[in-house]
Amino acid sequence: MTPLWTSIDADIATSGQSTAAWQASGVSIDSRSVEAGDLFIAIAGPTFDGHQYVENAFAGGAVAALVTTKWAAGQDGCGAENPLLPVADTLEGLENLAQAARKRCTARIAAITGSAGKTGTKDMLAKALASQGRATSTRGNLNNHLGLPLSLARMPADSEFGVFELGMSHSGEIGHLANLAQPHVAVITNVEAAHLAFFESEQEIADAKAEIFQNMDATGAALLNRDNRHFQRLRDHAERNRVEQIFSFGAHVDAEFRLLDCVTTSLGSNVRASILGEIVEYNVGLPGRHLVQNSLAVIGVSYLLGADLQATASALADVQPAKGRGLHHTVTIAGGDFELIDESYNANPASMRAAIEVLAKAHPGPGGRRIAVLGDMLELGPDAPALHRSLAEDLANNDVDIVFLAGEHMAMLANAVPAQTIGTYEATSDQLIDSIKVAVSPGDVVLVKGSLGSKMTRIIDALLAIDLPLNRQHPTGSGA
Repeated sequence: MTPLWTSIDADIATSGQSTAAWQASGVSIDSRSVEAGDLFIAIAGPTFDGHQYVENAFAGGAVAALVTTKWAAGQDGCGAENPLLPVADTLEGLENLAQAARKRCTARIAAITGSAGKTGTKDMLAKALASQGRATSTRGNLNNHLGLPLSLARMPADSEFGVFELGMSHSGEIGHLANLAQPHVAVITNVEAAHLAFFESEQEIADAKAEIFQNMDATGAALLNRDNRHFQRLRDHAERNRVEQIFSFGAHVDAEFRLLDCVTTSLGSNVRASILGEIVEYNVGLPGRHLVQNSLAVIGVSYLLGADLQATASALADVQPAKGRGLHHTVTIAGGDFELIDESYNANPASMRAAIEVLAKAHPGPGGRRIAVLGDMLELGPDAPALHRSLAEDLANNDVDIVFLAGEHMAMLANAVPAQTIGTYEATSDQLIDSIKVAVSPGDVVLVKGSLGSKMTRIIDALLAIDLPLNRQHPTGSGA
């Protein structure tokens, strides 16, 4: 197998000098998840220093470690057994590896950002392209100043496609990441009220997202959500950055990748679309109108990268949700099962509304109810109370029977919904667990969603822990 990195290549990329020859099949910045053959990069952050875990990384199978020159100078016996690559700054070293990986690879690259939907879109696109060639993509949501260069550094030289997610919380971040990725196609899924704690308005968020167009190649293309209220602002940014090919997706009549019709169920959607004037029908294996919208972006990127549209459309039928992003569980309790929808990874007003719509499409069993368990949406700034309160209308319009709420901001929603709809309100997700465990019954469909900092995953874990797997075992043998 061709190594991902050799000491010679890494030395050239980082302007460093390895203490011994090595070959790596992967790259890691977390000693806890190091795999055999990895190059471990010791990043010094505000709350941790990866140099403290170099020994653990080697014990876990790392073949070399990228460390600071200062740290390496204080080590003894770092010869051939534990090769080191000393550099002045390890974050800069990681970015140098990322730039070298991008430069040596001829893959067609897509970069995706947006207030919501970027991870799901990235996952769908990566699956579709992987069915047609060797594709590299961001793992999970490694989309920040560490995750994006790490994802690029993991890209094999013979990759044919690259799909990378770009995240941000402040102005200037997307531009730096886009400069590393150098995408052929830049996608903005949408601009919504997210990270308002760091921006004065949605317009400022749009401006920050539009940094993705900076330094694009003259042959690059932009793909924008035509249904988003900030479409024209984003288009103007693309034009000012001399992006000549600008396409759009959505239900709008002027979208090049246009939704004509869709039938959504609790399990997926049937889609009819116009792709540059050609009618295409396909299925999406995930529920939700918002995912149908994202699937149009996937179709659009595939076209712009030169991939096969029919193969892309076929692959969308097999997409599966990731943990915390719409994964469905069947939980067995005394008397039957209930359905658990795990949307606990993150939340903003747009994604919260989309998740509530998915809950509305669900079909409770006999006597079952639609239950929403919601935690705070964070980083919304001074608009947070109003944005939380506004969800009352979405809950009412989507036939949600009971609402359990946790968090300071969700107190606003608790005051806005009818008293008979409130199951329990608590200050924290932990305080909500016992009430929910008592309340759930066979036939219920339970949605759990909130920002990562609201710790709604603890509720998911608690509900999964009450599962009674023995109840699902079916009798076997001739006497059954």
